[in-house]
Amino acid sequence: MADSVASYPYETRLNILHQPLEVIDEKALADSCQFKWFNQTLCQVNGSVVRMGVFEGEYHWHKHEEDDEFFYVLEGRLLIDLEGRTIELAPRQGFVVPKGVRHRTRAGERTVVLMVENAGIIPTGN
Repeated sequence: MADSVASYPYETRLNILHQPLEVIDEKALADSCQFKWFNQTLCQVNGSVVRMGVFEGEYHWHKHEEDDEFFYVLEGRLLIDLEGRTIELAPRQGFVVPKGVRHRTRAGERTVVLMVENAGIIPTGN
């Protein structure tokens, strides 16, 4: 059984913040963030969600058995550890972690990312 989001020390908000036809001000939301590891679902597009993350520190190792995960860096640098290698993303770079691949994200400095994933994904892995 997968751990619940609440059992991890991250501020993870799965509510959909914006409906269709609403302007999304990602920068204002990121700038107001006071958390070291924050994840907010911005909107839903068909069967996927777009989430914004503000990261500093590291996430735990995990995988998603049924879901791919896309990361796109807006500010800072994101490290994605995979078994056997580490990917470093700078602003305006993206990367897909395929379903079933064990990974961990890290940020040595405050980093803002967008993520696109299946609406039913469990962010902490399964």
